[in-house]
Amino acid sequence: MMLVRINMRSALVALCIGVLLLTLFWSRCGELSHRPIGSVLSNGLSDRGGGGEIECLINGEYSVACRRDRDQVYLPFSFIQKYFEVYGKITSTDGVDRFEWSHSYSKVYHPKKKYDPRGTFTTFENYNVEVRERVKCISGIEGVPVSTQWEPRGFYYATQIAQFGLAHYSKNITEPEPRVRIIDDGEKVLGNWIVSKDATISRENDSELKANVLKFSTSELASSQVWLKVNITQDFVLSLDVLFKPNSSLTVVLQNKDKKETVYLHYVTSNQLIYAQDDHIYYGIGTETRWRRITRDLIIDMQKGWALQDRPKRKSPRNKFKISGLVVSGRGAVARVRVSTSEHSAHFLAAAAWLVRAQRARGGWPVPARRHVAPGAADLRPGWHSAMSQGHGISVLARAYYRSGDSTYLRAAQRALLLLDVPSHAGGVKALWMDKYVWYEEYPTTPPLFVLNGFIYTLLGLYDLYVIEGENSISLAKKMFDDGMTSLKTLLPLFDTGSGSFYDLRHFTLGISPNLARWDYHATHVNQLYLLAGLDPDPILLNTARRWEGYMQGKRAAHN
Repeated sequence: MMLVRINMRSALVALCIGVLLLTLFWSRCGELSHRPIGSVLSNGLSDRGGGGEIECLINGEYSVACRRDRDQVYLPFSFIQKYFEVYGKITSTDGVDRFEWSHSYSKVYHPKKKYDPRGTFTTFENYNVEVRERVKCISGIEGVPVSTQWEPRGFYYATQIAQFGLAHYSKNITEPEPRVRIIDDGEKVLGNWIVSKDATISRENDSELKANVLKFSTSELASSQVWLKVNITQDFVLSLDVLFKPNSSLTVVLQNKDKKETVYLHYVTSNQLIYAQDDHIYYGIGTETRWRRITRDLIIDMQKGWALQDRPKRKSPRNKFKISGLVVSGRGAVARVRVSTSEHSAHFLAAAAWLVRAQRARGGWPVPARRHVAPGAADLRPGWHSAMSQGHGISVLARAYYRSGDSTYLRAAQRALLLLDVPSHAGGVKALWMDKYVWYEEYPTTPPLFVLNGFIYTLLGLYDLYVIEGENSISLAKKMFDDGMTSLKTLLPLFDTGSGSFYDLRHFTLGISPNLARWDYHATHVNQLYLLAGLDPDPILLNTARRWEGYMQGKRAAHN
């Protein structure tokens, strides 16, 4: 009996010890299951002397701290990213982290249908030209962007202005109808304008504008104002007709909804481009005493004023601000005041109108900035022309003619062809490869560079014009397009690096190091070739586009 008791006691102790060991083992397994695999491997390998840190000597020049796992060596991605120009980030989905690797940061857009010059321009509905850092502001006089690309004081650059117009034309097609809020139309909606003691207002019908207008007059005192209280969120594109006498202005008051911050946008009778001090931002709208339609994206105007003062960028200001007031001072009249989510047609037509006004007798839009393009090539002096400006300008003007029927736009587009047939050394943009194949030069240097993307954009301008003219007509644009396509298909293999594309052919013409296209330009090449493949059945276009798209996914040409 005693022996049985001892055996029972021993069995109980053994059982308790077993449960304890099992619990400890189970908790240890759980701990390991929640630890990164790498750390478990590292610890295990460290215990066996097969892992841990190891020095990686790169080309015998410098060292990088790496990790070793037996016969495998792991390099930091920060090093790989810079060394091979690849991209990656850690993402989290449903609480599970993973690392996403991409060979290129750019995107290829496959055309859903044949390119039509009456429709969107390539993929420009995705462009937002006015937010670019090299856009100083949108001119209050011309309504088009002012570039700081090669000149910090700013200048009108036809390529940028045309892209601004083409982007808004394309957005007008792809985006839904904008939401419009009438502030004062002089008829059905009359704003409750507040008038200070020494100011006056009256409502009259203007025969020139053919609309009821609000006339105003204030004294020289700062307190003398005519103002309107509003509370408008989300819609920040302001449009109105103005006729201002000298020393008159319109002020738009923007308030931050989350904190005490007020920004004043002043549109004044001045030729000064932009000026900013603290919370006051000034745009000159010219000094002519005539009716003009002004269209302003208030958030863009505010952001450009902040940039002028080197203030940090902010995220989503459209969600944080509201329009709280409009103030007019001086003497003049306003009419048809409204705000909307967008005014794409107005921006497009502003670009087209500028291209007509600024075009020179030879049909070009000279660039008033010096441009150094490549070692060994002479600088382009102010007044040079660009085939890309000519091509983009033609694309805008052809669409403006199609939309309006105004032959002024068509004649301007046809005049823009002239410089494409003038050699670069004579002030034009035409170069020849091997004295045979014509090339329209984005940068007309001597020797020529043969930039690819600018040349193709010029071809698209030529195609746009001859289609809008009528495909059955005798068209100089069609001949230039056909000649250019022959050159493109002949020279295209020269732009293939086996893992990407060349931006230009300077390594041939200047005998210097090649100029590789970075991924966003390479993606532009691919997008352009896919588009042209829909216009020309020659397989070299589609095959090259597919191969070059493969390069963006890490594929390479075969080696020997």
